Amino acid sequence: MAMPAISSDRRYTVAEVLAFPADGNRYEVVHGELLVTPAPRAVHQLVIEELFAILKAYVDGLGRHATAHLSPADITWDDDVLVQPDIFVVPREDVSADWSTYKHLLLAVEVLSPSSTRGDRVVKRRLYQEQRVGTYWVVDADKRLVEVWHPEDEAPEIVTGVLRWQVAPEAPALEISLGEVFDTLPQ
Repeated sequence: MAMPAISSDRRYTVAEVLAFPADGNRYEVVHGELLVTPAPRAVHQLVIEELFAILKAYVDGLGRHATAHLSPADITWDDDVLVQPDIFVVPREDVSADWSTYKHLLLAVEVLSPSSTRGDRVVKRRLYQEQRVGTYWVVDADKRLVEVWHPEDEAPEIVTGVLRWQVAPEAPALEISLGEVFDTLPQ
């Protein structure tokens, strides 16, 4: 199937996006709006790897409460919504062999790329708030900060030092030194 011309007023469905050819781009759709991003920069992937290792060790260390995952993963809530958060954590009961059961994101993480800034900061942030994703991190490696969003927030908390998160109220807090994450990146 040839890739259709992308129009800003055209509305897409999950079924249409899933039928696109594998051409190296990431295709997502939020309420019919198509988001297309090319292969990420190396810095993007390095930040994801570092954060995922920390998050996975944290949730794995707490037992079977939740699991951490990397994209690609087709997360859907409706027939016109399909997103692939860079990293996400879900409760153990959502985990199956079918991405359609992954509905209750406790944490979603998007690492900004030049081509994903609007989609991550505006379109997907609104979606994640609408879907009651517990916490949403927008990671800006260039500015060495993380925007922390919750469902009711009107503005993000800007974190430049220590990023804190709890998988559940009774769990110990995870603390991530952003200096340690960002200092590992090549210049």
